[in-house]
Amino acid sequence: MPHGDRDRRVHLDTAGLGRMPAAARAQLTRWTRHEDRHGPYEVDEHVHHVVRPELDARLAALLGAPAGGTVLATGAADAFAALVPRLPLGPGDRIWTTPYEGVANLTVLTALRDRTRCRLEAVPLRPDGDLDLEWMAAHIDDDVALVSVTHVPAGCGIVTPVEDIGRILAPHRCLYAVDASYSAGQLPVDAGRIGCQLLTGDAWRFLRGPESVGFAYASPELRQALAPYGTGPLVPPEGASVVALNAALAEQGPAAPAGGLAAVLRTAVEETPGTELIAPGRVQSGIVAFRHAEMPAGALRRALAARGVLVGKTAAQETPLYSPGRGATAAVRVSVHHDNSARDAARFAQALRAALAGRGHHAVPTAVRAAAPAPAAVVTGGGAAAAPAAGLRAVSAGPVAQAGAAGAAPTARVPRPRRTAGRRHLALVCAPAPDGTA
Repeated sequence: MPHGDRDRRVHLDTAGLGRMPAAARAQLTRWTRHEDRHGPYEVDEHVHHVVRPELDARLAALLGAPAGGTVLATGAADAFAALVPRLPLGPGDRIWTTPYEGVANLTVLTALRDRTRCRLEAVPLRPDGDLDLEWMAAHIDDDVALVSVTHVPAGCGIVTPVEDIGRILAPHRCLYAVDASYSAGQLPVDAGRIGCQLLTGDAWRFLRGPESVGFAYASPELRQALAPYGTGPLVPPEGASVVALNAALAEQGPAAPAGGLAAVLRTAVEETPGTELIAPGRVQSGIVAFRHAEMPAGALRRALAARGVLVGKTAAQETPLYSPGRGATAAVRVSVHHDNSARDAARFAQALRAALAGRGHHAVPTAVRAAAPAPAAVVTGGGAAAAPAAGLRAVSAGPVAQAGAAGAAPTARVPRPRRTAGRRHLALVCAPAPDGTA
């Protein structure tokens, strides 16, 4: 291998922070310096009169949304937190989320539940880890006011069939929100085909824009629902960042799954002794998550970085309702962009073998591809002020308790949902207090 190629660092952490194109980085540098020398007003005027019309058109084309229907924020989670809490829900309403929901959105939904006394329920998973669409079709009714779905979660590469879900929800009155933070830029995202009323995303991952810039598409139906109540404060991103995002989108080609390269990475993981691939579901994205029986995820990430391969790490707190077995709290996350190459994948496989040389004597299953319908996580006493990641534990909320579940609350203390026919139903409910009182 040539010396220069051996020294080149391989970037396989686009899900954490994409590599900004040179043109976008140049614009960010230029307008940051301009603001430093001349103040923010000229930058704001340039953004308002020149950049925003171009950016709005590019975002609309990227998201399959009408022009003028997008807003900018400092991140997808901030946009979600500004819009969703103002929805006019009440005790008779239900919110559906999924076990793959991110902690930031889950915190907002939990607070909304506590404030409005609506029900917050998690759609169950099929044995292979996919969302149970048959359950959704059988249980949807007009009590469901909001459905919040993550297109691709932070902790693994599963791709949620958001368009199929949209077709199930379309005849009903519920609003449909999709978090595209980890899919926009690597997968086709079309709000019209999805049929969602809210689509949020981050610019600094697969879109390779600057940090602290996100966006949201809000449909006319959502805007009408929020009109009497207003929205929370949306802090606009800095002007230079908006210019850089516009430049990054100008170089964004059509999104296409990086399935071939990701498959090579998954094979490399599966062929390494002692590794456990986390790949629930039948459709995978360009994100590959795994862990090792002996080396913690953080130590393995650092060992790969020392060998010139940059990867990320994901923690269980990022998706607190999803626990892919063994009680592990962290995993290594490898994510590819369209500008990664087969040589990058080969470098990763070589570095992984070198980092784990002499380890792997304690065998683990080669993959977590399937996940049984997991018990729901519940907030254990913080109410709206407590983040779900800080106080979640598992309880069985279905008609039949899981026998022998460690730490499970007594089934009798968990209110059952109104309709429990068929598969296990997951409900987010207040847990009993430590002293045994309700």
